[in-house]
Amino acid sequence: MAVITLTSDWGNSDYYVAAVKGTILSYMPDATIVDITHEIEPFNIPQVGFTLKNCFRCFPKGTIHIIAVNTIESPETPHVVVRAEGQYFISTDNGIFGHILENEQCEEAVYIDVPQDSDTFNFATRDRFVKVAAMIARGEPLSNIGAPREKLNMGRVFCAVARNNAIEGVVIYIDSYENLITNITKELFEQERRGRDFTIMVKGNLYTVDKISDSYMDERDVELVAIFGSHGYLELALNRAKLATLCGIELSANIKVVFHDNAPQQEKPTLF
Repeated sequence: MAVITLTSDWGNSDYYVAAVKGTILSYMPDATIVDITHEIEPFNIPQVGFTLKNCFRCFPKGTIHIIAVNTIESPETPHVVVRAEGQYFISTDNGIFGHILENEQCEEAVYIDVPQDSDTFNFATRDRFVKVAAMIARGEPLSNIGAPREKLNMGRVFCAVARNNAIEGVVIYIDSYENLITNITKELFEQERRGRDFTIMVKGNLYTVDKISDSYMDERDVELVAIFGSHGYLELALNRAKLATLCGIELSANIKVVFHDNAPQQEKPTLF
């Protein structure tokens, strides 16, 4: 039984999702279809990449992920199938894999050289991607789908930078609670911290926090809290409030962590 996931920027008010699901079931009546999300901001490649990166490993080996965001094909951004960590990704090679796989080497990648089941070319997900998913589910080798693609378009992935006793990063994702997820990893933070005190600064020094909490509930309501989420990145939030709206913070906003050289503690005199 094939497990097929769908990720798109279509929303749920139109017919697109139903049309794709119906086509999948026409090819594979026993398929298990999982909606990851259809609420990606239109054409937002980093957002869909962050979403898939943090959930695809939860699926069983052999899962087929159909990615329907910015599917317009061109010589620079062809339709491809990528096999990585035993799973399959059907997408346009528009920079998405730099966000999903980062520096991980894909196991195999091929161009999609499969004709569409329609004379129109504006619904590739329904008319081409589903057909390819059915071929993979039947056990056909990727060589039947197309020629090898030697190098994927990894896009522009912005990494946090450490310099001058500070880490400079940006907001890469805002979740439905309006928490801010940055590109500052726990590994980089601990590497640069070296036991020092620190200040995390948002919007210059307008909003600051100087400790890492274990959960959102560690602070009082509407208090700024910093945690490292299950995704491994520094996350900023307001307990029981929407940080992005209340503080006017958007994607790509600058986040800075400044480390302080702690003065050595003077020994207290011993009384005899």
